Amino acid sequence: MSEIAVVAISIAKPGDEEKLREAVEGIVEPTRKERGALQYDLHRDVKEPRRFVFFERWESEEALAAHAKSAHIAAYKQASADWIEHAEIRVLTKIK
Repeated sequence: MSEIAVVAISIAKPGDEEKLREAVEGIVEPTRKERGALQYDLHRDVKEPRRFVFFERWESEEALAAHAKSAHIAAYKQASADWIEHAEIRVLTKIK
């Protein structure tokens, strides 16, 4: 089992920043309670407030896969689909 990191970025459509903020804030606590979640921190870009960034650490790729299939993530994706202009997820391994 190898720890992995994730950087997940979501950019709200103009005018939908606060809707997206509420949605991303709503998934923080349930995710932190998931098995295998080591870190799940939400940030908002200071210079570009439409950009929300998660820094995540997971025990394994399996834990991340289970997270992706969780009910609260499915509900988040459905609710926020119309508010997101761009989303990007990068899965990383630490090399040093």
